[in-house]
Amino acid sequence: MNTLIAQIEKAKPFFEKVSRNIYLQSIRDGFIASMPMILFSSIFLLITFVPNIFGFSWPENVTSLLMKPYGYSMGIIALLVAGTTAKSLTDSMNRSLEKTNQINYISTMLASISGLLLLASTSVDGAFSGDFLGTKGLLTAFLSAFITVNIYKVCVKNNVTIKMPEEVPPNISQVFKDVIPLTLSIGVLYLLDIISRSISSTSVAESILKLFEPLFTAADGYIGITIIFGAYALFWFVGIHGPSIVEPAIAAITYANVETNYQLIQAGQHADKILTSGTQMFIVTMGGTGATLVVPFMFMWLTKSKRNQAIGRASVVPTFFGVNEPILFGAPLVLNPIFFVPFIFAPIANVWLFKFFVDVLGMNSFSVNLPWTTPGPIGIVMGTGFALWSFVLAIAVIVVDVIIYYPFLKVYDEQILAEERQGVSHQSAQTDVTMTETIPVVDDTSHAVTSTKEDKITNQTNVLVLCAGGGTSGLLANALTKAAHDYDVPVKASAGSYGAHREMLPEYQLVILAPQVASNYEDIKKETDKLGIKLAKTEGAQYIKLTRDGQAALDFVQAQLARSNG
Repeated sequence: MNTLIAQIEKAKPFFEKVSRNIYLQSIRDGFIASMPMILFSSIFLLITFVPNIFGFSWPENVTSLLMKPYGYSMGIIALLVAGTTAKSLTDSMNRSLEKTNQINYISTMLASISGLLLLASTSVDGAFSGDFLGTKGLLTAFLSAFITVNIYKVCVKNNVTIKMPEEVPPNISQVFKDVIPLTLSIGVLYLLDIISRSISSTSVAESILKLFEPLFTAADGYIGITIIFGAYALFWFVGIHGPSIVEPAIAAITYANVETNYQLIQAGQHADKILTSGTQMFIVTMGGTGATLVVPFMFMWLTKSKRNQAIGRASVVPTFFGVNEPILFGAPLVLNPIFFVPFIFAPIANVWLFKFFVDVLGMNSFSVNLPWTTPGPIGIVMGTGFALWSFVLAIAVIVVDVIIYYPFLKVYDEQILAEERQGVSHQSAQTDVTMTETIPVVDDTSHAVTSTKEDKITNQTNVLVLCAGGGTSGLLANALTKAAHDYDVPVKASAGSYGAHREMLPEYQLVILAPQVASNYEDIKKETDKLGIKLAKTEGAQYIKLTRDGQAALDFVQAQLARSNG
C-alpha cells in the first residue's frame, strides 16, 4: 500500500499543475460567483413543489407566479456564467500582463454574454428561445468566454487598440481601447455561428450539446461515476484538492442534469439522471471528500484511544456541515495507508447504492440545488423531493459507510493505542484540542519562522483566509477573531474562497492559504505582491493545529508580518 501511495505521489506535481490551470479555475470560479443565483432559484422550486408530497397543489396561477423568479434566475444561468467565467479568466490573464496595460473585465463580460446570445440563437435572423440560456447552454458559455478573453489578451498585449490623446479622460479612452477586441470577439463568434449553420443547420449551442451527449450518457453509467467520483477521493488522499481538477470538467453536466430531472418530474416521468451536483455533495462527499460524515462519530464512539476520541469530538461539528479538513489532517486520513481503501471506496459505494435506488427502485434523482454545507442526510431528502425512498437511502448510505470504515478504523485505533501505552510521542500524534507546541511557519523560502515579543501586533491588521469553498477557511478565521478578542490584539480575520477574492484583497494586510489551495501560492503571490500584501501558505496538520489554538494562530500572523517586514 505504501508503494502504491508513493507512486501516486510522484504524479502530484503534474496534478497540482492541472488544478492550477486557468481555464479550469475560471469555470470553477464562474460557478462560485453564480452560486447565489442558483440557490435563490431553488427556493422557489421547494416552495412550489414540496407541498405536492403532502397532497397539496398550488393553483395554476400561483404556480406560474412562484416559478417566474426561477425562470429569470436558473433559466438564464448560462448567460450569467458566460459573464462570470469571462471575468475570472480575465483576472487570471491580467496577472501576466503589465499593471498599466490590463484587460477590462467589464468589457470581456459584456462581449462573452453577447457572444453566447449569438451562439444560442435558434434561427439565422437572431431569434432565440430560452432553451440554451439555461443549463443546456453552459458549455457554450464556457466557449464564448474562452474565445473572448483570449482575443482580448492578444489585442491588449500587442496594443491592437484605438489610442486616444492623453488629454482624453481615462474612462473615455478605455471605451475606444475596447472597440477592436470587442469587435473581433463578436465577429469570430458570429463566424462560428455561420459555419455551424452551414454544416449542421443548427446553432453552435445545439451542435455542442449533440457532440457531448454520448459522453454525458457514458458518464452517467457505473463505469463513468466510478472513475469520476473515485478521482475526487484519490486526488484528495495524496493532498491535491480533487474537486479543483474534476469538478470543472463535469460542472456543466451536473447542473444541466438537475434541470433535466426537474423537467422530467414535471412531465410525470422518472428523474433518472445520476450525475448531478446533489449526487456529488450529498452522496459521494457526504461529510466531505471520502464520505467522512460517519468518521468523526466513529472516532468518538468506537475507538479506545484517547487521542482518537479527542479528534472525533473536535471534528464532528465541522464535518457534519461538509468541512472535513479537521478529520482529514487531524487523524490523519489523507496519506495514511490504513485509510486508503475506505477513503477511495466509500464514495464509490455510495454512488453505486444511489444509482441502484434510482435505476432499480424507481427513486427520483436530485432535482433541486442546495447549499453544499447542508448536512448530507438532509441534503439527500430535500434534494430528491422528500421521497420516501430518500429517507431509506440516507440511512443505508450511513450504514454502508460505517461498515466500510470500521475494520480499518479498528486497525488504526490499535496502532494508536499501542503508541499511547508505550508512551510514544511523535509529531503526527500531537493533535489534541489543547496544543502548546511552536507552530512552524511555511513561507516561500521554506524556512521556519517564529515570532518574538518585539513583533507584537500594534496596528490594525486585517487577515483574509482562503480555501476552495469558504468553509475550511472559516475555521481559522474564527479562531483568529476569537483569539484577537481574548488577547486584545488588533486583528480582524475573514474567510473567503479562492477565485472570489480579487476584489477583496486591497482591504487586507495578510492573506493565508488553507492547504487545499496552497498549490496556488505562486499565482496569488503575483497579485499580493502588486498590492504590497503579505502572503502565507499552510500545510495540513499545521493548519488544523492553528484552528484549534488561537494563541498559536496569532503567533503565526505575527511571525508572517515580522518575516515580511524584515
